[in-house]
Amino acid sequence: MRFPILVMSDPIKHECGLAFIRLRKPFSHYQREYGTVMWGLNKLYLLMEKQHNRGQDGAGIAAVKLNVEPGYPYMHRIRSAEEQAIPKIFKTIATEINELIKYNKDIPNHPGMMKGHVKFLGELLLGHLRYGTQGRNGEKFCHPFVRYNTIPACSLAIAGNFNLVNTEELFERMNIEPTAYQKESDLAGMVEFIYRKLEEEEKKSPESPVILKVLKETVPLFDGGFTVGGLTGDGIGFVFRDAHGIRPCYYYVNEEVIVSASERAAIRTAFNVGVNEVKELMPGEALLVYQDGSYAVEQILEPKERKACSFERIYFSRGNDEEIYRERKALGFNLSEQVLKAIDFDLRNTIFSYIPNTSEVAFLGLQKGMQMYLNKIKVERILSWGKDYDEEKLTEMINRRIRMGKITIKDVKMRTFITEDASRNEMVQHVYDVTYGTVRPGVDTLVVIDDSIVRGTTLQQSIIKMLARLQPKNIIILSSAPQIRYPDCYGIDMSRLGEFVAFNAAVKTLKDKGKENLLNELYHKCKELKEQNLLHTENVVKQLYKGSTIIELSNKIAELVTPPDVKIPVQVIFQSIEDLHKSCPNNLGDWYFTGNYPTPGGNRVVNQAFMNYMEGKKERAY
Repeated sequence: MRFPILVMSDPIKHECGLAFIRLRKPFSHYQREYGTVMWGLNKLYLLMEKQHNRGQDGAGIAAVKLNVEPGYPYMHRIRSAEEQAIPKIFKTIATEINELIKYNKDIPNHPGMMKGHVKFLGELLLGHLRYGTQGRNGEKFCHPFVRYNTIPACSLAIAGNFNLVNTEELFERMNIEPTAYQKESDLAGMVEFIYRKLEEEEKKSPESPVILKVLKETVPLFDGGFTVGGLTGDGIGFVFRDAHGIRPCYYYVNEEVIVSASERAAIRTAFNVGVNEVKELMPGEALLVYQDGSYAVEQILEPKERKACSFERIYFSRGNDEEIYRERKALGFNLSEQVLKAIDFDLRNTIFSYIPNTSEVAFLGLQKGMQMYLNKIKVERILSWGKDYDEEKLTEMINRRIRMGKITIKDVKMRTFITEDASRNEMVQHVYDVTYGTVRPGVDTLVVIDDSIVRGTTLQQSIIKMLARLQPKNIIILSSAPQIRYPDCYGIDMSRLGEFVAFNAAVKTLKDKGKENLLNELYHKCKELKEQNLLHTENVVKQLYKGSTIIELSNKIAELVTPPDVKIPVQVIFQSIEDLHKSCPNNLGDWYFTGNYPTPGGNRVVNQAFMNYMEGKKERAY
């Protein structure tokens, strides 16, 4: 077996992605207008591929056909956990179509026959890209999950980008002892909860859509961050978002289609529409699509303080959305002042770069900040000369630029079959090649910007060793995100405190100051809160950081990530919370940096994570 080497600084992996489509015209319309009845499936494929950055562990789609004769299947699902899950799924669908064409070459010209013979040629389509935050992979964990019923209106397919922190409570409310499988999947609990309510309401009033009532009575009981899409067997579709707007969701409607996805840019690209045509589904709202193709946006949760995930802007979403592009540039730009002070304003002997490629946009913002300072210096010096200057001196000053370099080049071919730690650590250093000759040994300071620093292991094992080969005078690592101090429980794979380099730096700083007793005090406080069923009432771990300044912890982090054999001074600079909010003003969800969780379940998770750390447990805290 061959194992890929780590290829970027502290990857936080990705989030799940959602794609929903409701065709509003007969298939004959798409055949006539676009030359194919596969138009909807083609758009679903585009939406999923354009969000492929969000899921690496698998994919799945569900389809519902309208007006199917009794006795014929109306809901279909296909999932894959293979490495190339999206192509695998659509290749399976294409194979079915190609077999039909072999039998009857004229069949693509008959939309009704195509709908009858192609399983996934449905008016309602739900696609999902999975990243497993629980560490459990495999096809059975891929969304959508389906719950079948003899009554089509009660058959349910659901997929989502989310984590719940109260799944156990949901099963208790249903008086169900969850199976081992259900304990391993938040979606299993959500599906069962909505399904049972749907079944109950359909029995009461089978003649009218009950989905709005069902969602209003079930969704408020979910504690977490979520964007969830669903289909019922009788042709109703829905997408809903949590009350704080933690997970992103957008939608677009025209006469032909209703579409929703986790990223606005994916919709714009797939349907070639303008920025103002794609709407954001606001916190607590649900997009409901009915059997006749009509739709409504309803408030199913009372909206609370907007806490949209800031990591969407820093890292997860693709940067081709103009707002995200602008915000990432601002993240880099707002580091400029700290960097100038760190290099003692010596731009002549400083060279700038970035790693990994996802931090390139932030690098452009940093470059802008540096160039603005340099331009200011140019103006001041030229004005100070008065008439006493020569052409050569003026030309040299005008042509001065910030020194930038492509310091690292990723070797995409690098793989290793070696599992022994020392060998892997040696090999991982060579995933990136450095560009020799860009840095003047012993003279230049090398400044490299990254998206975020989570664990610090890749910095220590790979990146700093690699940069040290160039023998710069100093190495400065920038993070466009603030220090990650607390776990996430709303859909990001950051759940164990002991893996965060900022947490380890805080613990080490306490011990250096002889204050390690605080760890035991906080542990016992967490235990007491848990015994009183009050673990959700406060974030106890915040007290761990109160005795240290940001600079102290940044210096300790630099110490922790510097390999013992690297003698070049290393400094680490983080984004400030204030500049993060300034850069991303509409995405103020920052609990991983501040510990200010938007829901009570967040406090419970961070306190449990701390107890797990103190007890030497490496399990998830939720």
